Amino acid sequence: MEILYLLIPLSAVLVFGIIAVFGWAVHRGQFDDLEREGERILAIDPDGVDGDQSSSKGQPEQSPDRQSGHS
Repeated sequence: MEILYLLIPLSAVLVFGIIAVFGWAVHRGQFDDLEREGERILAIDPDGVDGDQSSSKGQPEQSPDRQSGHS
């Protein structure tokens, strides 16, 4: 029974913390335009290749011993 004296205030603090984080996210505009972000991930982006990926031109990397022909 004594544990309730700890758990009830602790859960109240947790609930207030969650409400504070949600309020902060709403105030910062995290939930303003959900449709655009949902469409953005489906759109084809031709410039979406990283710099290290564009240098290989789709060729898989090979280990140095396979490039020289040794097995």
